[in-house]
Amino acid sequence: MFLRAIGRPLLARVKQTTGIVGLDVVPNAREVLIDLYSKTLKEIQTVPEDEGYRKAVESFTKHRLKVCQEEEDWEAIEKRLGCGQVEELIEEARDELTLIGKMIEWDPWGIPDDFECEVIENDAPVPKHIPLHRPGPLPEEFYKTLEALTSGPKKDEAAVTSSESQSKE
Repeated sequence: MFLRAIGRPLLARVKQTTGIVGLDVVPNAREVLIDLYSKTLKEIQTVPEDEGYRKAVESFTKHRLKVCQEEEDWEAIEKRLGCGQVEELIEEARDELTLIGKMIEWDPWGIPDDFECEVIENDAPVPKHIPLHRPGPLPEEFYKTLEALTSGPKKDEAAVTSSESQSKE
């Protein structure tokens, strides 16, 4: 018991560098991430519940927070999330907190239901030297996630979805 309590922190690998210019190693990355994700979940509460932005932010932030709370080691967090290094996740979480503040300020969901937008179509040909930036098809998972976010899961589907995501990890 004593060896496990004292030895484990001493035997943990210490990250020397991120390998990314300008991105320093954060020795207590797990604690920083937990704090940032908790702040994000608190801040996002000011966004209306039915907005897709809030649903998306809550969904991935809760997942990342859960992983950070379950794992002690930075390598395990990086492996389970598969979204880069913990230092990159910290930058993303800080950026998300900033964006939430901007979204609240901009209030894009405050558009009246009867608002009409004029659509202007331009059929002018695009010169050959200008590339047409047409994105490729999105993976099927994207559409399933989008459908789940827009329709909201039912009680039975929520249980199935959570068990499926755990089995994939």
